[in-house]
Amino acid sequence: MRKLIIDTDTGSDDAVAIIMALKSADVKVEAITTVCGNVPLELATKNALMTIEVANGQKPPLYVGAAKPLMRDLVTAVNVHGEDGMGDCDLIHPTLLPESKHAVDAILDIVEQNPGEIEIITIGPVTNIALAILKAPETMKKVKHIYTMGTSGFGPGNTTPVAEFNVYVDAEAYRIMLNSGIPMTIIGFDVCLGEAALTKDDMDILLASGKPEAVFSVKCNRSLLEYNIERCNEPIIDLPDAVAMGVVLWNEIVVEDKWCYCYVCTMEEAAYGQVILNDGSKLAISDGFAGLTPNAKVCKTINNRLFKEKLISLLVR
Repeated sequence: MRKLIIDTDTGSDDAVAIIMALKSADVKVEAITTVCGNVPLELATKNALMTIEVANGQKPPLYVGAAKPLMRDLVTAVNVHGEDGMGDCDLIHPTLLPESKHAVDAILDIVEQNPGEIEIITIGPVTNIALAILKAPETMKKVKHIYTMGTSGFGPGNTTPVAEFNVYVDAEAYRIMLNSGIPMTIIGFDVCLGEAALTKDDMDILLASGKPEAVFSVKCNRSLLEYNIERCNEPIIDLPDAVAMGVVLWNEIVVEDKWCYCYVCTMEEAAYGQVILNDGSKLAISDGFAGLTPNAKVCKTINNRLFKEKLISLLVR
């Protein structure tokens, strides 16, 4: 059976992704590790613990990780996900407690004990992963694969015109991860929009099921729903982290992906957090990118209808 570590800054879309993995019979979640991002670390941890409680599935240990990015002050997304990161609906009252070991040490221990078997799915800033690579690079080379919800893919950014949130919070960490040599798949923000988003009809199906985890998945995204109504006048919930988890769980939803050389911008402030993707296309001036070995596979298209069918079926099961 596949073995996963989920690294999360638990906002509302993270919660749906976590529930998906915990309810899946095809993977064993060895650990959940928390990091600052959508919300400060303490809230990310409480939200993850609550999500484990309501998921009606596996109950892996949870380890608390980095409270700040490597080199910058924390930027959160409470304006999108709510002050508590979970819709401000008074949903978060966990009775579970985290483990005492630091997330970075837990990741290294689990990888060392399961060489070549651990797949890591990052659905927040990758500070914990970068710290693990810096602390024990040889151990992290034993990671089987990293799946990362990050970058704007082949589209525009969602935090700045060019940067996606998870990279923007800690671009230095993302650069360390991308340059680590660990096999990697990127699920960018561009493939998580449009028909991949939950519509009002989808939400009604989940609420009508009466399943606590399905109802929780809708209610915790209330702030995101309100944000999208204001942003684009549509009652939708876009779930980038759930899409990324869908790629992990259901490879058949991937229609097209491309090997790319990915370069993380960290120096120029206006471009901070941008990830430049070179998919091998012929360039008029290729200096700086010519002949560079691809360092990640990037999802380009997914089957949105199949993804949502599988997601809704899993949540109401």
